[in-house]
Amino acid sequence: MRLLFHYPLCGFSRIIRFILAEKRLDFELKYEAPWAQSEELFNMNIMGTLPVFVDISGASVFGTSAIREYLEEVYPEINLIGSDFAERMEARKLADCFDFIFYNDVYRPIIFEKITKRFTKNIDRTPDPAAIRATIPKLSLHLEYMTWLIDRRNWLAGKNFSIADIYAAAFISVLDYLGVISWNKYEAVKMWYAKIKSRPSFRNILLDNLPQIPPSEQYSNLDF
Repeated sequence: MRLLFHYPLCGFSRIIRFILAEKRLDFELKYEAPWAQSEELFNMNIMGTLPVFVDISGASVFGTSAIREYLEEVYPEINLIGSDFAERMEARKLADCFDFIFYNDVYRPIIFEKITKRFTKNIDRTPDPAAIRATIPKLSLHLEYMTWLIDRRNWLAGKNFSIADIYAAAFISVLDYLGVISWNKYEAVKMWYAKIKSRPSFRNILLDNLPQIPPSEQYSNLDF
């Protein structure tokens, strides 16, 4: 059986969960806390980062982009990158925008304040409201850019659903879980995310519920 080492509220882990489900590949999940990695995880990835994927062949791959490309090469039947150069370039470009820019501008600081601090010793575990507020203008810019794309395309990278949508949805779903997005301000993005939430491949992600960090009220609601 394929195995994915993941943390439920890790956007990078969710990217691979979403890709695997879209490709209709059976897999099992192994829970790993980013602040208390197991020896088994380090044996496969010396950096101890998530996610790590183990295929039925025994091949193990770590790093979101590396796993993504591996899955496209080994399981090409359902294409999530694009059928021609222009589509693939746009999908990869937008995926990188979320992987690096959105991550650093918005995702990383919010996750640090709302999740990582809770489980880190020898620091003040109380979230800093000022640090969270400082991300809101940057979040607005990213959501406005998404609105611009959605107004001109069927999906973020063009006419077809792609890794661009998967990357965006993975990170945004964690923020939605934490209740930090004011959806009434971004109607186009809300409609795009409603389509994402309606996909069968996204259903298990909407079932995530950590006792220490319960989801926002609208998180699993398809009609939010």
